[in-house]
Amino acid sequence: MEHTEEDTVPLHRPDAPGWSPFAPPEVNEQYHASSEVQEQHSAPEDVMNQPHAAGPESIRNPRHGDHVPSAPPPPATPMSGPASSYESPPAQYEAPHEPRPGGNGWPAASGTAPSAHQVGAPSALPARVPAPVFPDHAGALERLGVTADDFASRRVVPPRPPVAETGLRGALHRFSLGMVALPPGPRERSRQRAVDTVRRNFGGLRQITVVNPKGGAGKTVAVLMLAMTFGGHRGGYVLAWDNNETQGTLGMRAQQDFHVRTVRDLLRDLDHFRGPTGRIGDLSQYVRAQGGAMFDVLASDESATAGEMLTSQAFGDLREAVSRFYKLIVVDTGNNVRAANWQAAIDATDQLVVTMSARNDSAETAARMLDHLEQTGRRDLVRGAVSVVSMPAHRKDVDLPAVQRHFAARTRAVLLAPYEKLLDSGEPIRYDSLSKASSAAWLRISSAVAEGL
Repeated sequence: MEHTEEDTVPLHRPDAPGWSPFAPPEVNEQYHASSEVQEQHSAPEDVMNQPHAAGPESIRNPRHGDHVPSAPPPPATPMSGPASSYESPPAQYEAPHEPRPGGNGWPAASGTAPSAHQVGAPSALPARVPAPVFPDHAGALERLGVTADDFASRRVVPPRPPVAETGLRGALHRFSLGMVALPPGPRERSRQRAVDTVRRNFGGLRQITVVNPKGGAGKTVAVLMLAMTFGGHRGGYVLAWDNNETQGTLGMRAQQDFHVRTVRDLLRDLDHFRGPTGRIGDLSQYVRAQGGAMFDVLASDESATAGEMLTSQAFGDLREAVSRFYKLIVVDTGNNVRAANWQAAIDATDQLVVTMSARNDSAETAARMLDHLEQTGRRDLVRGAVSVVSMPAHRKDVDLPAVQRHFAARTRAVLLAPYEKLLDSGEPIRYDSLSKASSAAWLRISSAVAEGL
């Protein structure tokens, strides 16, 4: 029987076999190679789960019954003609596998390097995609390690932007019924910073001591103005105390009250305030309230025929009693730096204020007092002091630059208090009648004093 060319070429119809017994050997070898590649890709599902008697070095071909090496031979050169339409599996494809004991994947045949198409070759497992987290899941919106402080931090409300209240900007804000909100100008911002400094928490009881051994240096006025400024902006709990060793004038310059009791009366009844029975209401029988200025005055003995001078022990006992009811004490001192109560007040001082007039004699007396404090081991107190120069009605024959240079070299700050006729009159001070210039100046002075507290 005569064979034709169609009998010797494998048919590639979908329903025709791919191998023919009449095909040349090279055609059947190409068919075997392509069949082995296809079976190796399906081996993990069909063959790998079955036991292999021949071991891992070979794979049993269920179609032909012979053993083939695990590493397939190089593919043959594609045929020409109808057989060239056969397409081999893509080279980048890699079958999934399970690791075998004794190594990663299947060992290659002896003398043959592992191939990318080797059955059981290691391959990277796909990354596990985390399950989506939705806001309604518990803990979805909270980080780990959350504490109650994180929840409580919601109460912190940022401050509102400041709006001008004075000057032309403040007038525009009022006339526009709040529609025009301009930020405050430089002068108003400076004043607000001073107010914030005066109002800040000092962290405990603080004492301001006003000193100058010379009479008429402005100590009493400075004590009342400092107490008025701190009391008005802090809302009370401020005491102005006249610690004069004999007769003082603080009670005379302050507003009068329903009684005329002094520090000596309080010293006599001090045992009542040492125990749990002492109350702020009972103390009002010994101090003089200053109304809208929101501070109290503890006056010294106003009698010229008073008895013995106050001792350091008396000062300590009085301070211990009043410290239970006040947060800030402003102490007026006498003219004798050697007095025991004067020295006791200096030892308890947190902020020293040196007052003087612009006259040379007043400034020189203050300078010699600073020498005394430095010589007695109080150099730090002098370095942190605030110097206040009270200006006279006329600046004729006043060497103000020399005074400022000297005390600026020795103390922390030097500030000027403008002349105020109301303060120079000697009468009880009407705090609501002070000029704006005096109020602004003493606010700046009080702010500088508060920085040292």
